[in-house]
Amino acid sequence: MSNSAISLDVAAAEEHLMRFLSVEGVTGQEAQIAAAVSEALQKAGVPASAIRFDEVNKRIPVPTETGNLIVDLSGTRPGPRLLFSTHLDTVPLCAGAKPRREGDRIVSDGTTALGGDNRTGCAILVILAETLLKHNLPHPPITLLFTVREESGLHGARELDAADLGGAVMCINVDGQDPSDLIVGAVGQENWEVEITGKASHAGVAPERGISATLVGAIALTEAKREGWFGKVVKADGKGTSNVGIFGGKDGKAAGDATNVVTDYAFIKGEARSPTSAFAAAIAEGFGQAFQKAKGEVKDHEGETAALAFTHTPSYPPFNLDESSPVVRRATRAMTMLGLNPNYLFSNGGLDANWLDKHGVPTVTIGAGQAEIHTIKEYVNLPEFATGCRLALLLATIED
Repeated sequence: MSNSAISLDVAAAEEHLMRFLSVEGVTGQEAQIAAAVSEALQKAGVPASAIRFDEVNKRIPVPTETGNLIVDLSGTRPGPRLLFSTHLDTVPLCAGAKPRREGDRIVSDGTTALGGDNRTGCAILVILAETLLKHNLPHPPITLLFTVREESGLHGARELDAADLGGAVMCINVDGQDPSDLIVGAVGQENWEVEITGKASHAGVAPERGISATLVGAIALTEAKREGWFGKVVKADGKGTSNVGIFGGKDGKAAGDATNVVTDYAFIKGEARSPTSAFAAAIAEGFGQAFQKAKGEVKDHEGETAALAFTHTPSYPPFNLDESSPVVRRATRAMTMLGLNPNYLFSNGGLDANWLDKHGVPTVTIGAGQAEIHTIKEYVNLPEFATGCRLALLLATIED
């Protein structure tokens, strides 16, 4: 059987997908979907001894039910180990999803998102193992990686121990829509936050005795926008984006609790993204400078200013693979064999690929039919899903 003529059991692939879509597993609560995937792999002929969980959940700083699911498939021919990855979790909007087929799509009932992101990836990795075993197809050693908490910070990929990947030399990550799209790079992200401690005062009797934390924050954000650090950022030394996601008070409450009291505390949190780590950090520092300037513009009657505590930390690193790198060449070859015209993309969003590349495994990301993700209009395009399955099979079996 030639690589390009590998038989795909489309009905079995779609059955896996429907099953996984019906199993709840929002980010941080992946135990049930991990069990469903493990069960499906064993039914496909993968020995239980080849299926394991790491202890990444003990290292993730937020509650996480289970570790990453890792599966080792022995090679049937010599060659460097390949890694195929996807993530188990969905966004919370997928809780209670009820998938149904509608023509060549799988949709939800319209009250939740569907979870095609990333149950399409789970189904593809399972049908990959099932097809390799059923047809005894020649392939090098393969590791399958199903990560946790991708949707809430790429934690499963970030915190994993690279030694658990078995020395894989390249990775194919399944997390997208169009199988013609090949994501070869992505931005990095820097998170920043600031605590502004002002001084309360009666806003009607003696507003001049107060220091408004809200006003400091408002002036700072206006200053950041004026200096070109807010939204789309284009400077002589780099480009990127930024956003403010949270403007509130303590413990998730509002900043202030009465209109007649000068607000004495505000908490603001944002992000900065860029193709380079240095410029993502520069954007965050631009916000820090804006807050310092705003601090000096808000004083009480004695000239006192607010106290600021501004910090920024990397969230995930950027990466960008050259088209001549082995994993890109392998993917290009497989896509061409399927009659696809590779569309090389650089993503403005973070992927598990960011951290897998950082761990020393160059990673490309392929599509599998997921569409309108993170919305109640989400659906899976089944022809694209089937093409993604075939692409994964080729990637696993073509000769170097």
